[in-house]
Amino acid sequence: MIVFPACATDLRDAAAVIELFDRAATTLRACPLRRGCTVNLPARGRLIATGDIHDNPIHLHKIMKFARLDDSSDHHVVLHEMIHGERLINGMDFSYRVLAKSAELVIAHAGQVHPLLSNHDLAQRAGSSISKGAGDSVRMFNDALEYVFGDDGESVGEAIGRYIAAFPLALRSESAEGGGDSEANESDGEGGILCSHSLPAPAMMSSFDLGILERELTEDDYATRRGSAWKMVWGRGHEPGQLEILAANWKVRLFVIGHERAETGVEIRGPRLVVLNSDHERASVLPIDLGAVPGAYLAALSVMPLAGVAE
Repeated sequence: MIVFPACATDLRDAAAVIELFDRAATTLRACPLRRGCTVNLPARGRLIATGDIHDNPIHLHKIMKFARLDDSSDHHVVLHEMIHGERLINGMDFSYRVLAKSAELVIAHAGQVHPLLSNHDLAQRAGSSISKGAGDSVRMFNDALEYVFGDDGESVGEAIGRYIAAFPLALRSESAEGGGDSEANESDGEGGILCSHSLPAPAMMSSFDLGILERELTEDDYATRRGSAWKMVWGRGHEPGQLEILAANWKVRLFVIGHERAETGVEIRGPRLVVLNSDHERASVLPIDLGAVPGAYLAALSVMPLAGVAE
């Protein structure tokens, strides 16, 4: 049985939920670490990098416990794709509750909790069909909002869209001393960590705006198949040469993404790329010392299975 971590907000009260999402959106946009659509962290402190959560409230609880945000203002955590899970009730997806919990965390730990834009978020905001295998996740999500909030369900959905629109596209840290990854000279040199839901596929690079991280997103960026934000969150099949181009342009030593399933909770895709899952039974997270960002091979040695974190 999954016990949902308590929310201070009454998750059946439409007005309270709308206010929560709007307050969280304002908090994200006002973050002093944010420039354009990117959160920029200094080369100090600790970051907990995660993968997709997909309506797993217990794993969200464990991630936040492991992050120890109250210990230091230089402790940070990124959160990916909290909605659209497989735990349906009468064919409805109630993952708005995990999203609401993330909004409370954003407000309670302003400037430390960083939800990142994902493909499922974009689909929900745009009302585009998307599935994890059990049907149209957007429709099932909206059905749950209507079931809980009745005629106010649409207004709650619009507030969720405003919250999603405030999500940063990426989190990036300043260049730091390397972690000494002797297995991969390519990961040495200047650069910090970049966390994003994904990265553009190699075939998308010719039409992708490499300057997107330095500016605010526009509606064109969200556009299906042609927008650069859409390409960023949907890309797969990343290649070493492509990653070197992105690394040089963005001053990145290590990329950490979600989006793809990693059966063991973590996969290393060459010297620069780590893929994490934080939703299934082998879910993992990656703690990073922002003052000494390693390459992918050394980073893998620090991966923490969530099964090892007490509830």
